[in-house]
Amino acid sequence: MWLFLTRRLRMWLLLSVGAPLLAKLLQRVGDSLERRTGRTTLTKALRQGGQFIDSRRRGARREARRAGRR
Repeated sequence: MWLFLTRRLRMWLLLSVGAPLLAKLLQRVGDSLERRTGRTTLTKALRQGGQFIDSRRRGARREARRAGRR
């Protein structure tokens, strides 16, 4: 079934569903590791990666809204 979807639709699905899930997953793994081992470079990197993906996604939404208003 995946083959029957257009390339653009597949990319949209991956980014609209996959990016938020990946951000949440990175933040959760970072939080759980931090609870067990304390703050380390790895836990900081995981949490920052999740925050970065989330902020990029939100920034893209803001840009789309601004473009629509013009």
